[in-house]
Amino acid sequence: MEQNPLILLAAGGTGGHLFPAEALGVELTRRGLRVRLATDARALRYSGLFSRDTIDVVPSETLRSRNPLSLARTAFTLAAGMVVATHLLWKLKPAAVVGFGGYPTLPPLLAAKLLRIPSVIHDANAVLGRANRFLSAYVSAIATSLPGVLDRDPQLASKTTVVGTPMRPAIVAAAAVKYATPEVGGPMRLLITGGSQGARVMADIVPGAIEKLDPSLWRRLLLTQQVREEDMTRVRAVYDRLKINAELAPFFADLPARLAANHLVISRSGAGTVSELAAIGRPSILVPLPGAIDQDQFANAGVLSEAGGALRLPQSEFTPERLASEISALAADPAKLANMAKAARNAGRLDAAERLADLVVKVAGI
Repeated sequence: MEQNPLILLAAGGTGGHLFPAEALGVELTRRGLRVRLATDARALRYSGLFSRDTIDVVPSETLRSRNPLSLARTAFTLAAGMVVATHLLWKLKPAAVVGFGGYPTLPPLLAAKLLRIPSVIHDANAVLGRANRFLSAYVSAIATSLPGVLDRDPQLASKTTVVGTPMRPAIVAAAAVKYATPEVGGPMRLLITGGSQGARVMADIVPGAIEKLDPSLWRRLLLTQQVREEDMTRVRAVYDRLKINAELAPFFADLPARLAANHLVISRSGAGTVSELAAIGRPSILVPLPGAIDQDQFANAGVLSEAGGALRLPQSEFTPERLASEISALAADPAKLANMAKAARNAGRLDAAERLADLVVKVAGI
């Protein structure tokens, strides 16, 4: 009995890469196709569409330094990954390979080129990530979340389709929750999340900002904050002293529902976070990760701030005083929060998984 075609998805082991892969996997499965995931060992801790028997771990290494020894180790690990990925693709014979960024996508996508298997990369950022930039010349098609990402490169632009960021089912469900504008003097729900690269700055700045708010606002706050274990004691001590109603945890498994339930979100501006805020339609204060080579988070935050759905605060300006001022102003102006929520929602799209699936099916010749 002939099996339905298989699509191999490849993604780095963080939520920003895995969640769009999962969303596409759900849509492809709905269309009767089979899916597997090639990734690194970090992905095994995520629950979702992919179970351990549909995940293939491929050796990979992130380029972290220019040190010759580090470069040699990275090259060796990626070469080992190429051997594993080539054998995997030869055995699985997928109809197409789809990459979602991160260095773990390099071996499967290069193996696809070697074996002449059609391939697609998707990038959620306002600028291509390093792994995707390297792969862009070798793949059959490129999908981006945002328009204009490759306008300056006609050769790549000609094989690029703007699809948006595929949203996992939990985000689609959260997007159905209407924004509840806070009442003047009523409860103010505030969510602080740092993402995979940077909850520490939130622990350093946010408690001090909350302390600088007018005490009348302390009584209104219902605060939820992602806090690293090593920062938990000092952050909790501030909120306990101020008698703030605060829920703190290193990780929230139900983050999409929490995004939908809050009046204001303070966050880093990774591509996944920005796309989810737009899809759900929630106002935010975004603090781009500084020092990134491509300044991708700064560009991501710019998309929402220019649309009117967010305030972009460079980390150099992210002080307790400035943050307290912004929170106070927004808490006193529910209409502005409502307008920001609407503007964010207008910048989002929920049909990206279907659009990307259309592209993948076309490239695969199914």
